[in-house]
Amino acid sequence: MIESLQNLIESLREELQQYGEMLARLDQQQDLVTRRVPDDLLQSTAEVESQSRIIQNARQLRLQCQREVARALQLPADAPFTEITPLLPENYRPLMAALVQENNELLARVQQRSRQNHVLLSRSLELMSGLIRSLIPGGSPVYTGAGTLRAVVMPQRAIYAEIG
Repeated sequence: MIESLQNLIESLREELQQYGEMLARLDQQQDLVTRRVPDDLLQSTAEVESQSRIIQNARQLRLQCQREVARALQLPADAPFTEITPLLPENYRPLMAALVQENNELLARVQQRSRQNHVLLSRSLELMSGLIRSLIPGGSPVYTGAGTLRAVVMPQRAIYAEIG
């Protein structure tokens, strides 16, 4: 039981660290969007996606460790921490409660920053789409309301012919 509990504690620490990494990457991405650095933004987006996969792996490991501790305590495998923590040896309870709380708080911050970045990136795409539509007369939006790609109508003459 103690070994399973120590594995769970270590997996919670790892998950916490990965949420911190994600928050740092999202902060960097937000900075790039507000400074309008498109070249670095593509790399930043790839790093956010990569970190998301790392978080998923860390979460899966933590869930596996959580199931093992729950079974050792003769609880259902999907028992939440609210059921697990009170049954732990007393000297482990404060640490477990603190790690779970920190993970939840950091996850909430990651979700909030993700939503903020989504709004910023969506607005940037809207502005770019407007710019493209202004450069291509008769063009239509890139996406339909259903989210499907719509063909862009290209002018018959070159843009420079439109100017002169």
